[in-house]
Amino acid sequence: MSALKNTVIKHVVRILTHPATRQWQRTRASLVRRMKGAAAQVHYFHQADDPYSHLCVQLLERLGDGYDVDLLAHLVSPPEDSAAPDRERLGQWSLRDAALLARANGLDAPISQPDAAAVAAAETALATSLQAGRFVVDAAAISQRLWSAHPQPEGQVQGRAQTDAQAAKAAGTALRKQLGHYLGATFFYGGEWYWGIDRLHYLEQRLRDEGLCREPARALLVPVRDIALNGAPAVHTASKPKAQLHYFCSFRSPYTYIALPRVRQLAEHYGAQLQIRFVLPMVMRGLAVPREKGMYIVADVAREAQRVGMPYGFLVDPVGKPVERGYAVLHQAMKAGAGLQLAQSFLQGVWADGIDAGTDSGLYAIAARAGLDKAFVDKALSDESWRAVAATNRQELLDMQLWGVPSFRVNDLPGYWGQDRLWMVEQDLIDLKA
Repeated sequence: MSALKNTVIKHVVRILTHPATRQWQRTRASLVRRMKGAAAQVHYFHQADDPYSHLCVQLLERLGDGYDVDLLAHLVSPPEDSAAPDRERLGQWSLRDAALLARANGLDAPISQPDAAAVAAAETALATSLQAGRFVVDAAAISQRLWSAHPQPEGQVQGRAQTDAQAAKAAGTALRKQLGHYLGATFFYGGEWYWGIDRLHYLEQRLRDEGLCREPARALLVPVRDIALNGAPAVHTASKPKAQLHYFCSFRSPYTYIALPRVRQLAEHYGAQLQIRFVLPMVMRGLAVPREKGMYIVADVAREAQRVGMPYGFLVDPVGKPVERGYAVLHQAMKAGAGLQLAQSFLQGVWADGIDAGTDSGLYAIAARAGLDKAFVDKALSDESWRAVAATNRQELLDMQLWGVPSFRVNDLPGYWGQDRLWMVEQDLIDLKA
């Protein structure tokens, strides 16, 4: 990518992702709606065989009752393969993750993945409910029957009902793509997307800011969860060695960037030894990222970065050679005891400081902030041994039944995927400390 193109893109993205731009877009959408005298409409996209949709649908009635909005539901198909590159592992993780989220938030947990016949029957029942204008009222019970340990039949799928269900799903999927997303369990309001119960607090706060909450003193449906760093720091002895906190990361992942400071806080507070496990980005492993996914990630990271107080948006995408060069230096920096410093400098450099890591000057500047000089960088770039380490890390990630970054594991416990699962990682560290 040319230097001029990089310069243009990083300035444009900085403007688009700036909190002031987001607020202006929200204010504009609200003003246009009010000028038209239109009701506030929240679109919800439901994928029957998605465990995260099972969580969302349990909150629809309370969302509709608590806010002065028209809640419009749509059935959708699963994402395309390009948006779900490791579908089997995604399914396994989603089921486990959704069950953990359900227990933490007092919701009905999905028990096991339903078979195709049960899903088709549930979709038919949901489509019928949609036609009758009762989706918000009926959907939670239909989903609960589908995701129970012993799914109860919704009736035989046949004839016109099945055709109607397929048509409803096709229409919902087309609308979702038109509006710019690719997943189920998603909410769309006034030009902005909110995925799952994890991002529902952003939607609720926006509705409150617009004066659409019927009971402003009422708590959010799903609280924001993050690390707490409660209690005194851990004390370790020879009989109680440090926990190992494995951090599977990628220099091309902005979520890796906004997670790193909190990962370091967890390791320091609970006396864990932080192990950086770098892997090649999915797109550099031959896995394409659809436009809708890329656009949502940019917008979502901007919100999350603002929430945790980190700069973001003045970026130069390090895909390709910049990542490889960064890993070469990181591999040697880790040996020199400066791995964390180099990782933080590189990630902040490419995602917030507008540094082009594909240039020598950019990489030297990144390394210098970590206390590494030009000679160190040049020597590191001549060593290809990082490739074997990245491959080993990736295989271990796959063996954990995960595939994406950032992912985390404490000792040999089950791992977690996503920077918004650090509170789960913290609980593992607390349990080990006890």
